[in-house]
Amino acid sequence: MEMEEWFGASKNSEDESQKSSPLKSLKIDLDYYSDSIKEISLEIMAEGLSAYPIFIAHQHVVNVGELILDHVELKTNWSINASTFEEFVESNIIKEDRKDAFIKKYKRAQDFMCLFVVVPEGANFVFYPYK
Repeated sequence: MEMEEWFGASKNSEDESQKSSPLKSLKIDLDYYSDSIKEISLEIMAEGLSAYPIFIAHQHVVNVGELILDHVELKTNWSINASTFEEFVESNIIKEDRKDAFIKKYKRAQDFMCLFVVVPEGANFVFYPYK
């Protein structure tokens, strides 16, 4: 899923279209964090930890990955944890029977950050280009 697909409010409800998506603040933070996330992504691959880095974007505590960018410390809206495809499989976030499909959809890590965006309504993978 592309980030832009998450931004617009639903056209089915006038009330929904007047609400501001929290994901708009995520876009602002991702643009700010872009260089740091890219550097960590390249380190994860260079050190042989994983060919598939995954970053978790969240506004509350999550128990996967390692906190690398804390929204409280940085005075932003979103925190970012660093993780890997392997940890997501081990944690059963990515099911065994979906591993190949995930790898097939994974975009080039040198050009896109792979995000697992956690919001109150649920979570989903998003690929967002580095700035």
